[in-house]
Amino acid sequence: MRAPTGDQYELSLRAGGHDLTATITQVAAGIREFRVDGVDLTEPFPLDATPPSGCGIVLVPWPNRVKDGTWEHDGQTRRLALTEPDRSNAIHGLLRYRPYVVVEQDAATVTLHADVFPELGYPFQLATSVRYDLTPEGLTVTHTVTNAGASPAPVAIGAHPYLKIGGVPTGDLVVTVDAATHLDVDDRLNVVGESAVEGTRFDLRAGRRVADLELDDGFADVAMADGGAHHVVTAPDGRAVTLWTDEDFAYVQVFTQRSFTTQTASDVALAVEPMTAPANALNTGRGVRWLEPGASWSPRWGIRPSGF
Repeated sequence: MRAPTGDQYELSLRAGGHDLTATITQVAAGIREFRVDGVDLTEPFPLDATPPSGCGIVLVPWPNRVKDGTWEHDGQTRRLALTEPDRSNAIHGLLRYRPYVVVEQDAATVTLHADVFPELGYPFQLATSVRYDLTPEGLTVTHTVTNAGASPAPVAIGAHPYLKIGGVPTGDLVVTVDAATHLDVDDRLNVVGESAVEGTRFDLRAGRRVADLELDDGFADVAMADGGAHHVVTAPDGRAVTLWTDEDFAYVQVFTQRSFTTQTASDVALAVEPMTAPANALNTGRGVRWLEPGASWSPRWGIRPSGF
């Protein structure tokens, strides 16, 4: 039986005395596995499974939620499919269940392509690609979106990696996210305002033990240094995994998932989701990039281990 995530693209690199490997999926161009010397740095999931809780997938042309699946454009109400039906929202874009096509591949690199065609809720045409590169520093991900239509198109990009350090319970890791503003939400997880994290349970700037957190929360005012942001998980033995981004990824979602299908009942999975725009951006316009016909945009992020 064929895998529900389609073809699997196996990458490998020997560098600096370490073996780096990754498995990228045809459906959603997602990360199914990423390892250094056999140690998982992202949550893996089985070949015969769909990505649990969005594990590893690409989020285009918007990340996170669109409230009620509706937004206004050119004086019309656009209606997206309610892909989060229990909360009556549209979530994570239009490509999470669609197959990509390989346009380039070698031992340590793969580039996958998928088109977004006009539909009722999103009447624009995009050519998108995702390039995964294993390097001596880790895994680099480059998204490229080109407006293939005849009118300006609103675009935002996100990804849904779950970070871990294999052999260490994720609950024992410390997560550090240097963001000064929390995006406040209602009971459907739609943004209703924002507030400073100072003095609240949402302040992750000094690091917090993952087991002590209960989050599905977005953050803004992400600190930028050396050309981008750095979100880190650290094990008690000092090993660390950094999710780095360029400056286009000015927002991040942090999600603790206690029913992740490959976890033991006592542990937690941790998603750290880089986003170029926050939830409901098609309505607010915040972080949305309007691409002119023929224009392209290529933001980057990656995962870097240290101390291994």
